[in-house]
Amino acid sequence: MTEPLKLGWREWCSLPDLNIAAIKAKIDTGAKTSALHAYQVDPFIQDGCDMVRFLIHPIQKNNTFSLECTAPIKDQREVSDSGGHKEMRYIIETRVVIGDKARLIEMSLTNRDTMRFRMLLGRRAMEEHTLVDPAASYLNGRINALRLYGLK
Repeated sequence: MTEPLKLGWREWCSLPDLNIAAIKAKIDTGAKTSALHAYQVDPFIQDGCDMVRFLIHPIQKNNTFSLECTAPIKDQREVSDSGGHKEMRYIIETRVVIGDKARLIEMSLTNRDTMRFRMLLGRRAMEEHTLVDPAASYLNGRINALRLYGLK
């Protein structure tokens, strides 16, 4: 039996399918679906496949550095935020890497510019052999995202 993925209340992740080398995520067992910060969300068709292109600010408190991402659209769903407000969101499926473990997860796209974290890891992403310690942070290591993105 493999070791469970151990998470603190916040962790550094990468989303290699989206070319996001590092993004800080809040681990939220109260949220059903994971959410990723996205703006200028633009659906399009490529080779007969429904796709979405979007921009992301992967670094907290930095709205000048952005990355462009594309992904196949898996679904479009009405999602409720923590305040109970409902919003139609594109759902994508992508790999998330935390520490040395990778998982394929669903992620909703929404503008999180006003939120403290650009990514929320919801409980569906943690259903597979995961332990969360709400008193801990960065159990899978710290990353200098500014240096990683060549900004410092």
